[in-house]
Amino acid sequence: MFEVDVLGLACPIPVVRVQKAMATHAGEKLLVKVDGVTPKEHVTRLAESKGYRVVVNEHKGEIHLELTPCP
Repeated sequence: MFEVDVLGLACPIPVVRVQKAMATHAGEKLLVKVDGVTPKEHVTRLAESKGYRVVVNEHKGEIHLELTPCP
């Protein structure tokens, strides 16, 4: 699983970094760490539009998004 840590970064940087990770790690599961509702919503919307299943977990004040490519 490839990790994308965008903690503390303002939009649109999290979305841009996740898009880049999706391109360079196509077909791999991604773990995205965000720390706010807005980046969580934007990254989730991007992932779902690209055919990823999103599972959200909160961990010690961080939001972890597990992005799994759908077949």
